[in-house]
Amino acid sequence: MLDMVSLRRDFHMHPEVGFTEFRTAAKVVEILTSLGFDVIYGQDALDGDSRRGLPSEAVLEAAYERALRDGANPAIAEKMRGGYTAVIGVKKGKAPGPTVAFRFDMDALPVPESKDADHFPQANGFCSRYEGNMHACAHDGHTTIGLGLAEKLADGDFSGTAKLIFQPAEEGVRGAYAIVQKGLLDDVDYIFCHHLGVNVPLGEIHGGSYGFLATTKMVAHFHGVSSHAGASPEQGKNALLGAATALLNIHAIPRFSTGSTRVNVGVLEGGTAANIIAAYAKMVVETRSVTEEVNAELEQRVRTIIAHSAAMHELEHEIEVVGGAIPINYDVDMAELALEEARHVEGFTSFVNGEYNSMGSEDASFLIKRVQERGGKGTYMAIGTDIPAPHHHPKFDIQEEILPRSVELLNRIARRLLK
Repeated sequence: MLDMVSLRRDFHMHPEVGFTEFRTAAKVVEILTSLGFDVIYGQDALDGDSRRGLPSEAVLEAAYERALRDGANPAIAEKMRGGYTAVIGVKKGKAPGPTVAFRFDMDALPVPESKDADHFPQANGFCSRYEGNMHACAHDGHTTIGLGLAEKLADGDFSGTAKLIFQPAEEGVRGAYAIVQKGLLDDVDYIFCHHLGVNVPLGEIHGGSYGFLATTKMVAHFHGVSSHAGASPEQGKNALLGAATALLNIHAIPRFSTGSTRVNVGVLEGGTAANIIAAYAKMVVETRSVTEEVNAELEQRVRTIIAHSAAMHELEHEIEVVGGAIPINYDVDMAELALEEARHVEGFTSFVNGEYNSMGSEDASFLIKRVQERGGKGTYMAIGTDIPAPHHHPKFDIQEEILPRSVELLNRIARRLLK
């Protein structure tokens, strides 16, 4: 029987950011295989060209070598080399029936973990071993719950198919789209996604969540010509000035009457010295809105501003999309089903349908929409756990008692639909 606490703490000690989850994903493959699941991974589990915000080859290779040093199965990890870190576990039941999918994200964040004595992982010896990275958003818990569910479903004593999706690169909303593009959701009738914490207290569960925003994350590259800023400034083409022009005009985009919007330039980099005209600048920008349509219009305006700002300063430019998500429209009957099953799980005492409102973004939205587009149904649940600090904070942590409770809930949902 899996020791869920030990497993979660192992993942917590080895936090891997998006598309570098080689050790985590390899362990997932090993456990799923040992439980008799058919396992799809590597290039079979996601469309390589649809990955967004893929790290550089050097970063991917360094993370791969680190995973091998820290115990990743070399034969498994080799198939994931280059950032192919999605894993899909498939268990067919003893009779025909629907296909029910559950999604679990695996990636960590580039957040340095607290070393304070009152931080539970530090006090109990399972703080991050990877400097600058930590599980600050409960994905170590999510991955553990997914493997716990796999153990529960290993007997195959049901009708239909269980599909467990272990997704890379949720942070930055980058990984789900590539799984969808591979066609791995096309046979799914029901999908359940969830998140631990999210300001929901221990004992409470929300069967559905709304308010997730459509978003596009972009990196704009500006290319100019360097020259001496004192002796020959007119011979230069200032990439940093072009990027700064774009920044100011992006933040001046008017609000929309058709839906709430957000826009933000989060990074502006460029230049090498005070006396050199900057030949290169980079800007990282995001758009968000309550609808796909308004977000698309907002994105187009940002693209236009970038192009015109570059042209004003005689610069070359390119824009790459490094992440994206769409709103989640959950199916009420699936949310109600989840709450009905939660009432039979010890420890859940508060049951809420559709009142959890997140103004963030989640790329599980692509998974849910794909299932719905093909006639299926899905929901995104918020499962409560008290947290000592906000998500993405150096002192973030979860209550480990929520792990078996969540497994039991998901198992009951699966068994109900796979009768």
